Amino acid sequence: MGRPGVRKLSVLAVSVAVVSVGATAPPTVAAPPTAAVPPTAEAPAAPAKGPAPKSPVAVGHGGAVASVDADASAAGIEVLKRGGNAVDAAVATAAALGVTEPYSAGIGGGGYFVYYDAKSRDVHTLDGRETAPLSAGSDLFLENGRPVPFAEAVTSGLSVGTPGTPLTWRSALDKWGSKRLGSLLRPAERLARDGFTVDSTFRDQTAANETRFRHFPDTADLFLPGGRLPVVGSTFKNPDLARTYAALARDGVGTLYRGDLAEDIVDTVNEPPVDAASGWNARPGDLTAKDLRSYRVRSQAPTKTSYRGLDVYAMAPSSSGGTTVGEALNILERTDLSRASDVQYLHRFIEASRIAFADRGRWVGDPAFEDVPTEELLSQRYADSRGCLIKDDAVLTSPLAPGDPRKPVPCGAGGTAAPTTYEGESTTHLTTADRWGNVVSYTLTIEQTGGSGITVPGRGFLLNNELTDFSFAPANPAVHDPNLPGPGKRPRSSMAPTIVLDRHDKPVVALGSPGGATIITTVLQTLTGLLDRGLPLVDAIAAPRASQRNAAQTELEPGLYGGEARPALEAIGHSFRANPEIGAATGVQRLGDGTWVAAAETVRRGGGAAMVVRPVR
Repeated sequence: MGRPGVRKLSVLAVSVAVVSVGATAPPTVAAPPTAAVPPTAEAPAAPAKGPAPKSPVAVGHGGAVASVDADASAAGIEVLKRGGNAVDAAVATAAALGVTEPYSAGIGGGGYFVYYDAKSRDVHTLDGRETAPLSAGSDLFLENGRPVPFAEAVTSGLSVGTPGTPLTWRSALDKWGSKRLGSLLRPAERLARDGFTVDSTFRDQTAANETRFRHFPDTADLFLPGGRLPVVGSTFKNPDLARTYAALARDGVGTLYRGDLAEDIVDTVNEPPVDAASGWNARPGDLTAKDLRSYRVRSQAPTKTSYRGLDVYAMAPSSSGGTTVGEALNILERTDLSRASDVQYLHRFIEASRIAFADRGRWVGDPAFEDVPTEELLSQRYADSRGCLIKDDAVLTSPLAPGDPRKPVPCGAGGTAAPTTYEGESTTHLTTADRWGNVVSYTLTIEQTGGSGITVPGRGFLLNNELTDFSFAPANPAVHDPNLPGPGKRPRSSMAPTIVLDRHDKPVVALGSPGGATIITTVLQTLTGLLDRGLPLVDAIAAPRASQRNAAQTELEPGLYGGEARPALEAIGHSFRANPEIGAATGVQRLGDGTWVAAAETVRRGGGAAMVVRPVR
């Protein structure tokens, strides 16, 4: 059972402030099928500079950076070595990921930034989620009363939300940074100009998107040089993006929201530069200069819950990451997972995830438009009322109906279940820490792998397709759906950048992951692996994953799908399907002697890159 005497802490009140850009300086949406790509010749290999060294774990002093990419992590370490802090390093790392991971993140997207201030020992968050145009209604993705096919909506101007990433960078630096944006963009600008070494992940992601990239000449010219796939080991350059970063460094991010770059974005969304010969219907969006000019980053309090005597901070809505991970942790609090067998642990983990996702679907949306019961969802009283549904010898049926956190009923569920909509997995996560003890956990995205597939001509970056995270239509017209589109509304997200503090409000671990809705289960499983199962951070990240999202089947990675626990779980009613790869987490951990551990994936997405300023053996 949970430890006695541990007091539960509810969510901090979400008091929203805004940062202006005006300063000078369908019911069930299936995952889209993978397009069949005919064999294609590859581009001749250009001489490659040597790739940065890559390791999934590093231990040392002076600060730490963990990301999916070695060049990006090296950019963050460069900043830390020059005296920058964790916020500076996070911005530099994110900008570099926009070069080397352009199908996952970039200035055409958005994200969530969680910051721990070592001086005040407080946690702060920035909601830099993309927003729908001010003209958007709940029928944004309906044509003749029917939802637009998901695969068609993805690759269109209709799916593009107002980007939040550049203003997130400026907001974070204005509040907590120590360096100017221009200096932090230099490593990324250099990387875009001089090029990076193509790896198999970049090549494979390009191949998976080849068909739709060819719909847009600017995208094809950039990512299919000479009309061919990039070769593993070759050098990939993006001079347009280098010039765009130079413009942001010179003129500030305001140029993306009210300058020349803003005009280019509006034109591209409203008249997608599609190849007429392709026959693709690249539905136009309705993004205006006013949409960009009026965009705001929300500065708001994090969610907070206690777990095993530690305080877990994460993102409040518009993300569902903090509430859903927090509710599941509260449910699991009543079970001693450290003594559970593998079968018992996985059973409890799966069922807690199922319940939390059932409540997420009914209650979580953009709090500027929806009355989200955040504090109630994170109360231990509500978790106990839902957790008693879990039985050791039986499995709950999905889709499970939600409970009512405002009026908890023991073992209660009611109303209509809301199936979990598809969310693209092309997201990336980075974590940074500095010598003063400040920590950043930052998840950013352009949604689908390759985003909308639309490159802003002459600018070198892809636009997001984030608006497809909205429900295209309510699951049940008689039940309110909190995630329908609306004017200026943020679509619900699953991103869950998380920071855990000890009883003295000092950092224990910070982590997060990409993976669409699987982000929530990845963060939950990694936390319990570290805090309950006693795994080192790099092993908790590497452990084979399960993901249950209020669906009939739970997804398992190969290590679990072919493992010994699966038959025992199936014997009590679980149903599984294989998923070759779930998430790609990174994290940093503070040890008792002040040493930092940076950790990333060992295999997923080709393995991640963990670095520290001064390594120790």
